Amino acid sequence: MDAIEKKILTIIDSHADELQALAMDIYQHGEQGYHEYRTAKIVSDFLKNLGLATREGLAITGVKAAIGREDGPNIALIGELDALSCPSHPAATAAGFAHSCGHYAQITCMLGAALALSDPEVCASLGGTATIFAVPAEEFQDASVHEEVLRTHDVHCLGGKCELIRRGEFDDIDLAITTHSLMIGRDSDTDLMLGNSKCTGFIGKTVYMHGRAAHAAAAPHLGVNALNAACLGMSALGMIRETFEEKDCIRVHPYIRKGGEAINIVPSEVVVDMMVRANNQDVIEKVSKKVDNCFLGAALSIGCEAEIVDSQGYMPCPERQPDPALLEAAATLREADGNLHICPIPSCICNTASTDVGDLFAIMPVLNFTFGGSSGDLHSKDYAVSDPNVAHIIPAKMMALTAYHLLKNQAAEAREIIANYDAPYTTEQYREYISNME
Repeated sequence: MDAIEKKILTIIDSHADELQALAMDIYQHGEQGYHEYRTAKIVSDFLKNLGLATREGLAITGVKAAIGREDGPNIALIGELDALSCPSHPAATAAGFAHSCGHYAQITCMLGAALALSDPEVCASLGGTATIFAVPAEEFQDASVHEEVLRTHDVHCLGGKCELIRRGEFDDIDLAITTHSLMIGRDSDTDLMLGNSKCTGFIGKTVYMHGRAAHAAAAPHLGVNALNAACLGMSALGMIRETFEEKDCIRVHPYIRKGGEAINIVPSEVVVDMMVRANNQDVIEKVSKKVDNCFLGAALSIGCEAEIVDSQGYMPCPERQPDPALLEAAATLREADGNLHICPIPSCICNTASTDVGDLFAIMPVLNFTFGGSSGDLHSKDYAVSDPNVAHIIPAKMMALTAYHLLKNQAAEAREIIANYDAPYTTEQYREYISNME
């Protein structure tokens, strides 16, 4: 362990109580994606108190500040601002939002790393820039929220990172560090899991089924039942599931957002929202067409019209085993605390959940780790903090140490990763993809 590593650990330990209080404050005040005004202000105030020049209001609530020197690689340390709709969670707000996915801990981790990296001695050791970047709306927003933020803030993408790429806020970033509460191995005693598992991407889809209203009792024969057509479409969807190959990790899950107008009226308009997921982009697009056929055929058989609107979802994440910078940071943590259980991600396992981190992978290398310290299922009322040190303090140390290892020695490790990464898209190609989905 060198002197800078020791200083990073000492700084974060000396602010542990402050970071724990911050974590629980954010945990108790979850906010919807693109509406994280309170959390964004906490982040901005914290960074300003460190003396950092801070940009705010990026894609509504994003916050960004740079540490280090401008003549080297620029690494983004990402924290996600949003909670999710989980009204049954004990910490849910009056509006029903709760941090039952652990994003509040990411913000704590990111700010703890900012504390350490902004120290003058630590900062002077960096051969590039560490950009602290709090981003909105990782949780996919439904069509109603999309309509709102498009109207009020010209937001085109349902994922915050996607929108920030569209707006050019990642143009100066060469590499990203991300983190998350453990998804694989939640029932284990793992404190840190290094690397990124393969994750599904998806297309968002809304089916507007148009029928004809009529009195449901006196003259149902004069109506054309849009709800029947939608239900028939979902039955057809069930019948094509046998064509889905397990290796592609396909998931299609719809729900009826609007089922009609009134109980005594034949439903004339039904709205079905869904996500079509798979672990590679080609399969997502093929399955999307199959799903369209289910609802178009159902509409034809009932006599309705089906209007299908696709929206940009998230791109799949590739598997990435831990890079040397992650392994070196973990070795430092083990040296400081021999009781930590740290392991690499299992290989060849697909996480069937999706994240807009996949959209970062589309244009740049991403180093990821996940952390323990919580119990219960993600996105459920059972999610709870079980070990605040592992959930809040250890990840802050891990993120700061990883950034340091990437940027020390004139950023040698960061430069090598960036040079060897074969991005599926250029930034301009990615923006064109977004544009074509609108």
